[in-house]
Amino acid sequence: MLKSMTGFGAGRARVGDEEVSVELRSLNHKFCEVKARLPRELTSLEPSVTKQVKDRLARGSVELLVKRQSSTTTGTVPTVDLNLAREYLRTFRELAKELGLPADVAWSQVANQQGVVRLEEKGVNLESATPAVTEALEQALGALEKMRLVEGEAIYADLDARLKLIEGWSREVAHLAPRAVHDYQQRLTERVAELARGVAVDPQRLAQEVALFAERTDIAEEVTRLASHLEQFRALMASTEPAGRRMDFLVQEMHREVNTTGSKSQHTEISARVVSMKAEVERIREQVQNVE
Repeated sequence: MLKSMTGFGAGRARVGDEEVSVELRSLNHKFCEVKARLPRELTSLEPSVTKQVKDRLARGSVELLVKRQSSTTTGTVPTVDLNLAREYLRTFRELAKELGLPADVAWSQVANQQGVVRLEEKGVNLESATPAVTEALEQALGALEKMRLVEGEAIYADLDARLKLIEGWSREVAHLAPRAVHDYQQRLTERVAELARGVAVDPQRLAQEVALFAERTDIAEEVTRLASHLEQFRALMASTEPAGRRMDFLVQEMHREVNTTGSKSQHTEISARVVSMKAEVERIREQVQNVE
């Protein structure tokens, strides 16, 4: 089943004291490109989350946003700078010695000095944050793929309808091709008779001209190849594997055959159908850009 490259997915998970949320947004792209935004304290996880996305998605420009929930990040904890405390204690004792004062220094005197005890944000616990991010991202990927599948079904229906139109016109072109030669023969005979004004015309020469015309305008090969491309395209639509890039190549080949058919044929009815086929092939090309 086809998958679209556009979609959105979100997930949330908590492990221990760490709770995170993940959002994914996917747009069209020739390859799988991941743009990850993580909190500064979780930047070390960027390679692993990027790999996790690429293991699941074949194509698409993916924006990945990871957030730590506020309930786990706003808490602060006191931190003691022991080296600075020792320096204050040594300084106080030296000062007391120099001034002939008692050398006893209370711990509160040291602790109250600027910088000895300070409040800092609670650090991230990677042992809890890592599995939380992995789980939340897995949820987001599942939601994203579900949306991409739903859009893929709509794309499938649209492509199927357009392929049926092209297949119908291609059969009509194949049916009209012999008539184009017959019509040319009739026009040539009438024109020669008009110009000859009663003079006998060599029928063999006329037959040669008709044969040359038939050879120049023979589109059997193009019609056959177009049918093959359409059949391969339908097989890719039914495939469970990512097929967007291969479908894009087949659309180019389909356009080539339709274009060649139009350049060879001089029959107005065939030309009209070729114009219609070109328009549908172009619409298919645009739609394929959305397929994973």
